[in-house]
Amino acid sequence: MIEGHVPKTTVIDAVLPPKVERFPWAGHLGLQLVPQVVAAVEEGRTALVFTNTRSQTEQWYQALLAARPDWAGQIALHHGSLDKKVRDWVEDGLRAGTLRCVVCTSTLDLGVDFAPVDRVLQVGSPKGVARLLQRAGRSGHRPGVPSRVTCVPTNALELVEVAAARAAAAAGRIEARPPPGKPLDVLAQHLVTCALGGGFRSDELYDEVRSTYSYRDLSEGEWGWVLDFVVRGGDSLRAYPEYRRVVLADDGLFKVEDARIARFHRMSVGTIVGEASIRVRFVRGPALGTIEESFLSRLKPGDHFLFAGRLLKLVRVHEMTAWVRKAAGAKPAVPRWAGGRMPLSSELAAGVRAKLEEARDGADRDPELAAVRPILELQRRWSALPAADELLVERVRSREGHHLFVYPFEGRSVHEGLAALLAYRLSRRAPVTFTLAVNDYGFELLSPDPAPLADDGLGLDLRPLLSPDGLADDILASLNATELARRAFREIARVAGLVFPGFPGSGKTAKQLQASSNLFFEVFREYDPGNLLLEQARREVLERQLDESRLRAALVRLGRAEVVVTRPPKPTPLAFPLLVDRMRESVSSEALADRVRRMQKEYERAAGDGS
Repeated sequence: MIEGHVPKTTVIDAVLPPKVERFPWAGHLGLQLVPQVVAAVEEGRTALVFTNTRSQTEQWYQALLAARPDWAGQIALHHGSLDKKVRDWVEDGLRAGTLRCVVCTSTLDLGVDFAPVDRVLQVGSPKGVARLLQRAGRSGHRPGVPSRVTCVPTNALELVEVAAARAAAAAGRIEARPPPGKPLDVLAQHLVTCALGGGFRSDELYDEVRSTYSYRDLSEGEWGWVLDFVVRGGDSLRAYPEYRRVVLADDGLFKVEDARIARFHRMSVGTIVGEASIRVRFVRGPALGTIEESFLSRLKPGDHFLFAGRLLKLVRVHEMTAWVRKAAGAKPAVPRWAGGRMPLSSELAAGVRAKLEEARDGADRDPELAAVRPILELQRRWSALPAADELLVERVRSREGHHLFVYPFEGRSVHEGLAALLAYRLSRRAPVTFTLAVNDYGFELLSPDPAPLADDGLGLDLRPLLSPDGLADDILASLNATELARRAFREIARVAGLVFPGFPGSGKTAKQLQASSNLFFEVFREYDPGNLLLEQARREVLERQLDESRLRAALVRLGRAEVVVTRPPKPTPLAFPLLVDRMRESVSSEALADRVRRMQKEYERAAGDGS
């Protein structure tokens, strides 16, 4: 880590809700804290209000403008789907100090420093220590001036994460950022690029590539395979001239000599692969930005949606452009962008476990822990608050069936793997069907019959089920691994140059790219099983989507943990958000809120006043 020698003070605090419900659920605070956010913005000259998703940005911009209509023209929003002209206007306003508040995503995290900004707010959990510090540093961006970030919880339990993030930041526990290992699709693209840039000699470029960290272990065999892949198309594509992209010229250099291949490569160079986007444009007026195709495909002409701070009416979609008009007075849809559910980082997850242990031992000196004391007290009364070296397991029976709640506090991505792994290994003991739900704190397995776990009076026999032995094979067997690999292969095929994404203005849809890459996937599986791009797809499924290294480390930690098993009378405050997350999949948002309120009242009656 490279650090400057100028001392810098960072202040991390939180907006505390006036009332804390004992059965919280993700998003239950919603926009209730808008008045407190408005008051915080008024404390300074210019404020940045960070959110974790672009949909949250759109909602909070509208909410702040509704609370303070006189801020019209002084408040703006900024995220990566907005047109560049719109973003440039916002950034110019920040530099000039003419904007009071900008609601934004990570687009203003890095590379832009605005001296007038003296207040930063973070809506929702930052999910990581480094991200919170980075965003805090946008305020007071001058030597000797403190940086301050105020967290605005969307779930009362996120206050525990705020206290954990402050402690981790003070101790210097910042997340590592390990680079990817030997991404061969990127290497294939790089070889074609170098061949286009005047040519290369194999041994010289191999030495240069090996000097980088990600390719330090690249073997001569792997290098030879990638070189053969771009020269001949590998074992399965050698009969097709369009995949013989690079040739060995008479001067001993590998070059691209086909003008068509050169043009296609220049059009598709790059390694950032996202879902296909559709441009949003007024029927008579400027472009507003881009929206992911999966959201717009669910709308029909005449539907309303929020985008770029405006209520819009969809007129038609034609040739990857959504034509819209301004609308008024209708209930809008809010765009959903991929990647909205970030998991807790390993450092922040460890911090949360430590803070819960402090609360269990009565050492909740943080104001955030004091605010959520009613939740934690009820959790302790009905079940338990786990120590950092304990694994809490709750068994509950309800009208829905038998619930098994497990709380490793390792983050959503690890819990997805753990839940699938545990369900798979349990199903090998006895035929049973599970419904799964996960969040950052734990996961739920719901089944019509009790999970086949032996209870010897000392606890459940979970240790063999949570063993890291055979992890990779079991986790792939527990999921639709082939379908996951197909999805990962779509990105690999695009970067490696197997699939052309289309010319500017007429890009292929995600469905078309998936169909094209599926053909390659099936051909390689059947006729070229040793294809290293298939192995890369499997590796990326394990590491990027299932976070195998963190999952393995979690299993090792849980193997040493003491298992604490309780049988609470009702789902506890820690279990409640898992119930709600599972219900989201089948209940509309309005019906969901009504149903959740009824459940809260029922559980509050069961909890009583705590006396």
